[in-house]
Amino acid sequence: MRTISHHAALIYVMVVVSAADGRMSDKELAAIGQITRSLPVFRDFDRDRLIATASDCAAILQEEDGLAAVLGLVAEALPEHLRETAYWLALEVALSDRVALEEVRVIETLRRALGIDRLTAAALERGARARHQIA
Repeated sequence: MRTISHHAALIYVMVVVSAADGRMSDKELAAIGQITRSLPVFRDFDRDRLIATASDCAAILQEEDGLAAVLGLVAEALPEHLRETAYWLALEVALSDRVALEEVRVIETLRRALGIDRLTAAALERGARARHQIA
């Protein structure tokens, strides 16, 4: 099995959620770009690799059992301390646009693949929802 960097793993998480409903909206793509430009975890990421990394993920998703393959790569690449970050990134991308049922299913599958307990997931979900509230 090939391995990926922790940066690629985080990007794969965002791409998987964005692509879950069969399309990647402009809002979701903008959120991914903003996240990779602004979060400290991406400080040493070569941003010129963003499109190539997202394309690599998309190619794997097209294969048979692609989602399982991507989630396996992600789980293998992410150290324990970045797993909650990955889950939060998935939520941020989903909430950047209309949340589709398929995205909810992928996020739940991701939660299990990363070993995030339900209480922690609920806290991250509540924080992400609060961040996206409008008046």
